[in-house]
Amino acid sequence: MPLIKNGAEIENVWSFVPDEAELSPDGCVVITLSRLLSQADLLLARNTSVGVRLMPEDDPHLLAGYLDRIGLIEISFPKYTDGRGYSQAQLLRRRLGYSGELRAVGHVLRDQILYMNRSGLDAFETSRADLPSVLEALNEFSSFYQPAADGAHSVFAARHAGAGKD
Repeated sequence: MPLIKNGAEIENVWSFVPDEAELSPDGCVVITLSRLLSQADLLLARNTSVGVRLMPEDDPHLLAGYLDRIGLIEISFPKYTDGRGYSQAQLLRRRLGYSGELRAVGHVLRDQILYMNRSGLDAFETSRADLPSVLEALNEFSSFYQPAADGAHSVFAARHAGAGKD
C-alpha cells in the first residue's frame, strides 16, 4: 500500500508484527498496545525502533509513559464509519503532547484525509487514494473555524489577533 507523508509517497520501513508472531531481531516493528504493555521493558530495550498500533477500542492514555520512546503510532481505521481514531489522534497530539509520526492505517479514504490531518495524523497508508488525490484533499480548504491538532489558526483566532491592531 502506498504511504504518503509530507506531500510525497515514501518507503514504509515499518512492519506490523501480530501478537502471536516472533519479532525479528532487527528492523522497525509495530506491535499492538497489549503487547507493548505486557513486554514493555524487553521491547523498549531493543536496538531498533518500536511503534504501536492502536485499535479503535484502545485507550491512548495507556501510552503516556512510553511516548518519548515510541517512534511511530499507527491508528487503525477498520471501517470508514468508525471515527474513534480521530479522537485518539487528538488525545495523543493535544493532551499527551506526542510529536512523533501518527499514521492512519486501514480503511483510509480520500474524503477523510483532510479531517484525519486536522486531528493530528500526518501520514496515510492507503490503497484507496493516490498521491495527487491526497494532496488535493489536504488543500481542499484554506481556512477553518474550528481549532484542531494540526496547528493551523482558526478564522476566529486570526480575527481576534488582528482586532487590536487599529
